[in-house]
Amino acid sequence: MESDAAAAKMAGLLDDHSLEMTGRDVDELTAARDLVPSGTRINITFLAGEDTALRVGAAAAVRAYGFTPVPHISARRLSSRAELAGFLEALRRVGAADNVFVAGGDPAEARGPFEDSLSVIDSGLEQHGVRRVSIAGYPEGHPGIPDHVLWPTLAGKLAALADRGLGGEVITQFGFDADPVLDWIAAVRERGIGVPIRVGVPGPAGVRRLIRYATRLGVATGAGLTRRFGADLPATAGPDGFLRALATDYHPERHGDVKLHFYTFGGLRATTQWINAFRDTTRDESSKQPPGGSS
Repeated sequence: MESDAAAAKMAGLLDDHSLEMTGRDVDELTAARDLVPSGTRINITFLAGEDTALRVGAAAAVRAYGFTPVPHISARRLSSRAELAGFLEALRRVGAADNVFVAGGDPAEARGPFEDSLSVIDSGLEQHGVRRVSIAGYPEGHPGIPDHVLWPTLAGKLAALADRGLGGEVITQFGFDADPVLDWIAAVRERGIGVPIRVGVPGPAGVRRLIRYATRLGVATGAGLTRRFGADLPATAGPDGFLRALATDYHPERHGDVKLHFYTFGGLRATTQWINAFRDTTRDESSKQPPGGSS
């Protein structure tokens, strides 16, 4: 059984969680809309093979359903400054430019003038109605960037946002082990960085699919999942163990403002159903606790 304190921390972490979808997931969003709390932040990815109209249409649908759209901007996928300006203005026309997530993106070489997320931040996002920018965090490292570069890069991006009067937050890559995530968050706070952090959580999905995503995001993460399950891979896995460990060892006085961000892998409805069921389960477990804590 969870202790009362861990159950309370779990409830706090689940409150105001965010979700992720692609431009093609509007039907999934429609199916899940009654299961998602009003105002929930929903990130819309910036993938190859999707165009501006598809991304903007998805952001408009998120807003129309009463949620908060957070469109992604992939720096190295942008071919020109005009493309970025056009995208932001299209978002502003549908009321979806306030919040964005900016990342360097998957391509090794930039298609245009933006080499990284900092160059996009420095382009003047605020001139197009942007008020808050999320950036990426890597608790288990980045396969192409050493840690001694990641730390000053993180601080530099947040400083640039502050200089421009923009709010900021960090969304981490998803992981399967709470310890390195919490250690990393503690290290962020020790560096004097106090912005909110959303911990990336893998929604329920096939384990082999999770490994593919994890390996793309970070070799250590993917290898860790393989070691966890060994050769006997189950068909699917949920993040319940990860979340329980996170809630147990999360200490607000040390780790600060922490929430959850669920990567849905195209399964927005399935992830939302899982979150609601998990919340109910943890609430029921807490209500069954004997006075004085766990038994």
